[in-house]
Amino acid sequence: MTPEEMLARLLYRDGLMLVIDKPAGLHVHRGPKGGPSLEDYFEPLRFGLPRNPALAHRLDKDTSGCLVLGRHRKALALLGKLFKQGKVGKIYWAVVEGALDAEEGRIDIPLGKLDESRGWWMKADPHGTPASTTWKVMGRGPGLTWLALEPLTGRTHQLRVHCAEMGWPILGDNIYGRAPRAGGPILHLYSREIVVPISKNKPPVKVTAPVPPHMCEALAKCGWKDQ
Repeated sequence: MTPEEMLARLLYRDGLMLVIDKPAGLHVHRGPKGGPSLEDYFEPLRFGLPRNPALAHRLDKDTSGCLVLGRHRKALALLGKLFKQGKVGKIYWAVVEGALDAEEGRIDIPLGKLDESRGWWMKADPHGTPASTTWKVMGRGPGLTWLALEPLTGRTHQLRVHCAEMGWPILGDNIYGRAPRAGGPILHLYSREIVVPISKNKPPVKVTAPVPPHMCEALAKCGWKDQ
């Protein structure tokens, strides 16, 4: 990614934080196996500060959209506290396979690790960590449904496992859904909106990310219209 391409992904900037539009298919940070990551391209986002900004939270490799960065240590500590306390509002858009028989609802399914050899892969586990998600139908298409998902907890792969467990996996999910391991569609899940109460004296910062190109066709089938 060129510096210009990274700067073009900047959605919001103030003295404490940045919000960028993360592309699908790129890890946010370098894992134990190494390889390229989004952090490698943060230098153009310094805007005069001595250090690169740093991740305030994470998104999956295949999930795109709003990603919050802290611009310095004090800001990162504050953001980390807000995320940990569940004070940051998050709305994701997803296209799922199948037709839902209601317009909105809530999923309460505890999650646990699938097994240690699978790293971050998760499963529904009655003895696992509590996980809750609310959902709302935004549109419907042939064999597809467009959902707005709000994770009330922040478990790894929560939205993907919850949708799959309900019988409507996310389109393009090659771990929990029906997509092939290779050569299928990209995961149709992205962080649409984030609301961060970063300042005590000002309204929360609300940032919206544009629909990623790989989701436009399926969303259009469900009634979404590009503005």
